[in-house]
Amino acid sequence: MLSSGLTSASPPKFVSLEEIMQAANGMRDMALVHQIVVDDDFKLQKVEPEPNTLHQMVNDTMRKAFWDILKNELAQTPPNYTQALVLLEDIKKGLFAVLLPQHTKIKQQISEILDGDLIKQQAENGTLDFEHYAQYVISVMAKLCAPVRDDKIKELTQTTDVVETFKGILETLDLMKLDMANFTLQMARPDIIACSVELERKKFADFLAVQNDGLEHTKKWLLKHVDTSEPPPANSTSSESFIRSVVKKASWEAFIDLLDWEEDEPYPETFMIDEARLRDLQAKTNRLTAIGTVLLVTLSSAGPDLQSIAQFKASLKDHISILLQTVKNDKELHEALSNVAEQVINDVKEAQRKYQLNEMNEVGEAILRQQIVQISEPDHKIRGLVRQRIKEFFMDIIESSTAAPQKVPTGLTSLQRELAAIAGQFLRIVSHNNTVFCIYYYDIVSAALPKPA
Repeated sequence: MLSSGLTSASPPKFVSLEEIMQAANGMRDMALVHQIVVDDDFKLQKVEPEPNTLHQMVNDTMRKAFWDILKNELAQTPPNYTQALVLLEDIKKGLFAVLLPQHTKIKQQISEILDGDLIKQQAENGTLDFEHYAQYVISVMAKLCAPVRDDKIKELTQTTDVVETFKGILETLDLMKLDMANFTLQMARPDIIACSVELERKKFADFLAVQNDGLEHTKKWLLKHVDTSEPPPANSTSSESFIRSVVKKASWEAFIDLLDWEEDEPYPETFMIDEARLRDLQAKTNRLTAIGTVLLVTLSSAGPDLQSIAQFKASLKDHISILLQTVKNDKELHEALSNVAEQVINDVKEAQRKYQLNEMNEVGEAILRQQIVQISEPDHKIRGLVRQRIKEFFMDIIESSTAAPQKVPTGLTSLQRELAAIAGQFLRIVSHNNTVFCIYYYDIVSAALPKPA
């Protein structure tokens, strides 16, 4: 039987500040690995200071001071190359940073041409051609950069001001280093995924070691979906099989429960790294529910002739989606639905004229307008039905043990692409979570069930 020892009684323990800090650092490492695993599009991003902060002001001031000094030194007669020598050495290191191990010849060539002692002698003798080195660096960068940087390289070759050229070189080198880091990350992704489960379990165990009850919210969340009235069979093999089936069913229902999470309710500790992602998926699901409801209400009022025109339905869906794209809750939905109603009525009347159908009269407009505005009501039956169908669709995908296609809910075929996108993201999160934390879920459920008779 699986057991993590979390459910057994133990005396209180004391932990040091160092242990707490180590656990916190471990959770940061775990968060990065987890993000790489659950997000196919994960990329490292350039970190910039927050706008209008002291950090940004200091950063901008230091950069400006550097380039002003360089410009003033180069304008002297004869030119002063003190700052320029520092810059060329930094650029040399930057070029080395974007080289692959097999680029031995290029590295040797860069070392020979950007030789610090040689450049210093040229500067002392007054023969240093600073612009020549700029063009050489650009030519090397053109060979090494990703295609996405080609336009920037072309722009650098056409820049005539030498200071602006070197400023652009440093900026582009920073981007190339980021490209190289992301390329390396992409190559290592299969290995990261392979070891992520073990790493996340270890880091989470370290986190639990410094918490009094590190699974408090997880227990509350999971046990809401467990029937604790039926004890497992007395036979140990049958008992374990019984508990596993209870855990599986409860986990699936609990996962779907995350899409209806209250704003002020703490997330289960096993999902704390995914909180932002789950909030985003919840908002997307709410928007999609509203869009689907408006579509059903509109098409039922528009009549069978318009219902059969795919182009009209696609255009109507796009217009509704645009108007609801920033909606996050029922209050914002209520505020947006008046504009949605006007747009929908306009679309319906235009389509009726285009396809030479009987145009909606004022009474029909008023009824449809009222029906759309009422969608924001918490107990709206059609919206509740659409939401239930979407959740059942997600549940079918989670429960499925194969990659077989799942049937799109009735009345929501026009939202197939959006449904599939949300379902894919949600499935990746909950599947990985279940793989990592299933041992804890088993212990929680096992401890909550009555003892076998």
